[in-house]
Amino acid sequence: MSLDTRPAAPRQGSPVASRPGGAPARRRARLGNPLAGLGSLVWLVIVVVPLYTLVSASLMRQDQALNGEPLAIPTDPTLDNYRTVLDSGFLSLLGNTAIVAVVTVALVLVLSVPVAYVAVRTRSRLSSLAFRTFLLGVAIPAQAVIVPLYLLIGKMGLYDTLWAIILPTAAFSMPVAVLVLSGTMRDVSEEMYEAMSLDGATPLRMLWQLVVPLSKAGISTVAIFSALQAWNGFLFPLILTQSEENRVLTLGLFNFMTQFGVNIPAVLAAIVLSVVPIFLVYLVARRALINGLMGVGGK
Repeated sequence: MSLDTRPAAPRQGSPVASRPGGAPARRRARLGNPLAGLGSLVWLVIVVVPLYTLVSASLMRQDQALNGEPLAIPTDPTLDNYRTVLDSGFLSLLGNTAIVAVVTVALVLVLSVPVAYVAVRTRSRLSSLAFRTFLLGVAIPAQAVIVPLYLLIGKMGLYDTLWAIILPTAAFSMPVAVLVLSGTMRDVSEEMYEAMSLDGATPLRMLWQLVVPLSKAGISTVAIFSALQAWNGFLFPLILTQSEENRVLTLGLFNFMTQFGVNIPAVLAAIVLSVVPIFLVYLVARRALINGLMGVGGK
């Protein structure tokens, strides 16, 4: 008499038959999430269609932009609109905006990195109060303080200068910068601080050799956020400057709409030229931006 040593087939509904690694789970993994894919496709259309309309209309003549279909491909594309914009002082606006953005980013990084480091490493009531004060700045809109800010800039003798744009922009970028950097710096383990402390490292050396290299994602996030704030700012240039030589892109685009009247392709060409530099910066640093935003909550 022979014995059948083959394992018995699992009964329907048993834990073995319905384990997560079975065929249904593998089929779901292959199919993915169709609802998420559909949502991503809708979001892609929402983003791409306005960009396509912006670029295509900037390559049209005035009569085509007014009478043609907004999504139509330009039948006779022209670069005359871009030449018109470049001949109207656009490069001067671009240079002023670049100066404002670079100096603003430098100020925010120089000031926010030490502040976030002190907020993370110091347990005193003063540091806690300072950190909460910075967080309070997130809830204060620029429109609420524009009048006292105008008076303060005038008293300092900075009205109608690029510093009148740089200083308020950096100040209003600081709360978010401190929040992001403090969340990133909390991810640095205490053992690393203790190891450097045993080696005789000073707090300044810890900041420069330990915290800054391990907080590159947060620093990149703060730099991009501050650059966007400076590049897209409109309220401070409008209220705190008035001369032609101190105008930036946002105020220049506003004036272009009046200067060119209903010349829609020229205005759209100016918008395309103003978007390209900051868009290239975003493409280069987008990975660091995402990583930095994911670490805002800290440990």
